Amino acid sequence: MYRLSLILCFFLTATSCERLLLPEEPDDDPVTNFESMWHTVDKKYSFFDYKNINWDSIYAVYRPRVQQDMTSRELYDVLSDMLYVLRDGHVNLITPFDFSRNWNWYLNAPQNFNFTIIERNYLSDRYEISGPLINDFIADSIGYIYYSSFGRSIGASQLDYVLRKFADTKGILFDVRDNGGGSLSNVTLLLSRFADQRRLAVYNIYKTGPGHSDFSAPFPVYIEPEVDEPFTKPVIILTNRSSYSATNDFVAQMKALPNVTVLGDTTGGGGGLPYYAELPNGWRYRFSSTQTWLPDSFNIENGIPPDVRVDLLPLDEFRGDDTLIEEAIDLLP
Repeated sequence: MYRLSLILCFFLTATSCERLLLPEEPDDDPVTNFESMWHTVDKKYSFFDYKNINWDSIYAVYRPRVQQDMTSRELYDVLSDMLYVLRDGHVNLITPFDFSRNWNWYLNAPQNFNFTIIERNYLSDRYEISGPLINDFIADSIGYIYYSSFGRSIGASQLDYVLRKFADTKGILFDVRDNGGGSLSNVTLLLSRFADQRRLAVYNIYKTGPGHSDFSAPFPVYIEPEVDEPFTKPVIILTNRSSYSATNDFVAQMKALPNVTVLGDTTGGGGGLPYYAELPNGWRYRFSSTQTWLPDSFNIENGIPPDVRVDLLPLDEFRGDDTLIEEAIDLLP
């Protein structure tokens, strides 16, 4: 009996110590969730100054809308409305019932892309699909590559095959319209096949503290060649406003190469790497936490203007012509 009492006493003492050592779980209520999100974004979001957003004023507007007895849907509406003002495609609130977003970066712009026209009127019926790369010869000795998503991995052998195929052409059209981004590893692989030498491409800037202006010094990012015979013929990149995130980064870095021309519309932007966080109630959210600049200090968050601005004209589309491709063909010697 004495031994049993000692064991019980030890167990109670150990349990009490464990409660003292473990951090308390945050309260899961609307006010706590709101405060958690607002303060996290306040300390880590990277574009307050660039976008001239007064986050304290946003707090004053949205905090009074939060009540302890509100439903999950009502809380979601307040939080998503607050995030919407950041005007950022990398800002989302992810819940089991909805996914908040602000996609005006492309919804207010012309689409400038119709793949049906390309497939039916420019590609042959035997065009190749090399992994994620749709490719074919078009017009007079011109290569065409369409890459629909940087979320689809490219094999190095697949890429090398396609570029060898177009080695004797006048040049290639590299189409990234409607490419919403994905993995930066695919960006690095592509760049390595076009780089003729080490070149400064962009600068990345990182948050270093809770202040809205607390950033690191610009960190240089270089294009590094990895093959003996890179593709150095003319490359025309076709863009629209739906060329976003990793695609935006790809276009930014390719502009460092002297043989590259960007044609179409301004890219969709998305120059900040997303930071992921979780609310006490389990909802996840993300927001931009870095910045990317071109070597001349141009911030690419809102998109990269093309070297040659071209829109897909309605009359051309009606006739089955892609205005951007036709203009690009005329640019090649």
